Amino acid sequence: MELNNLRPAKGSVKSRKRIGRGTGSGHGGTSTRGHKGDKSRSGSRLKRNFEGGQTPMQRRLPKRGFQNINRVEYVPLNLAELEKLVKKTGISTFDVQALTDAGVAAQSARIKVLGNGKLTAKVNITVHAISASAKAAIEALGGTVELV
Repeated sequence: MELNNLRPAKGSVKSRKRIGRGTGSGHGGTSTRGHKGDKSRSGSRLKRNFEGGQTPMQRRLPKRGFQNINRVEYVPLNLAELEKLVKKTGISTFDVQALTDAGVAAQSARIKVLGNGKLTAKVNITVHAISASAKAAIEALGGTVELV
């Protein structure tokens, strides 16, 4: 066997459907688009949420509540997760870059440390926000907390 006589497996390669090449091809005439209607025309593209003229779902459903456009979303980081990170990496100083490298949050995300779980190691941390209980727990062990 050489490169010049390699062939694909029998039946694995199908020839493509050549549309609009005369009646002898079996795909002439209407070119497999059927008769009339919007989908038979060129340039026809159905919108993603189009429901055939029926009132679309996003207009039928009631809107509820208040959406604050100035809301700041934080990625939560519990003390228990922080403890796991310390044991896994052996690092005791964490900043936003170190936490994104560890896969805690995306580069653009804001991180907030929450007081859920138990922390046993001394940790120096720099984040966007921190809860009062988490700050107390970190400082009780001799660690420092800095806000970005």
